[in-house]
Amino acid sequence: MDKTEYFSKLGGLPPQTQLLSGRAVFTTAYAVIPRGVMSDIVTSLLPHWTGTRAWVLSRPLSGFSETFSQYVMEVQPGGGSDRPEPDKRAEAVLFVVEGGMTVELEGVSHTLRAGSFVYIPAGSAWRLKNDGSAAVIFHWVRKAFQEVDGLEPPPAIVTHEDDHPIRAMPDTDGRWGTTRFIDPADVRYDMHVNIVTLEPGAVIPFMETHVMEHGLYVLEGKAVYRLNQDWVEVEAGDFMWLRAFCPQACYAGGPGRFRYLLYKDVNRHVKLW
Repeated sequence: MDKTEYFSKLGGLPPQTQLLSGRAVFTTAYAVIPRGVMSDIVTSLLPHWTGTRAWVLSRPLSGFSETFSQYVMEVQPGGGSDRPEPDKRAEAVLFVVEGGMTVELEGVSHTLRAGSFVYIPAGSAWRLKNDGSAAVIFHWVRKAFQEVDGLEPPPAIVTHEDDHPIRAMPDTDGRWGTTRFIDPADVRYDMHVNIVTLEPGAVIPFMETHVMEHGLYVLEGKAVYRLNQDWVEVEAGDFMWLRAFCPQACYAGGPGRFRYLLYKDVNRHVKLW
């Protein structure tokens, strides 16, 4: 098995000699935020967090993607929060890409490292602390949980990628697979955050067109993505934001494997306005 890698090298500032052209794109169907624009000057500070900065990659926008927000969080040694989430409706997924930290969830402490995954149900009491000697970097996906009458709320999950095999897609000879941290048959959950892996030369061989919104953060490798009518080159550290029904496909040309962290909203009826 290939060595697991998670891209985490954000920040800095381009030199004055840098050309202004780049790969950032925002359209009515999708957005691409390449790693080169995630500089120091586009970070945000959050209330009740210390020693922390965030790159906000997505937020609900009327007429675009509307279900989720996604941050890359960088917490320095000693930093963290005793009041991380201001919205009681918000459920969350944390996925660590560098360093280590402790998350206390409903009074129980969990030690996390690169590759750790946490699902935090809406309304949970939790806190986070970097008690190590180096910065910790993790993704934080937030969504307003959609309750369903007669369906119990989903439980918390604390796990690690090492404990979840890559499950091959049918008829792909194992070249395209998904690491699923949440049971896809469990309808208590209204969102999934998975890792998709494509080996060199593998493809998503048709234009997926579906109601689920997506956030795709490239953890490793590079590929060419087809988004709506455009072919877009992406690499480790890039983020793609896809609204519902945006046609999408992918060709992973290599030389190494291509992996991304994937958000999607699932298991709920469409709201009628």
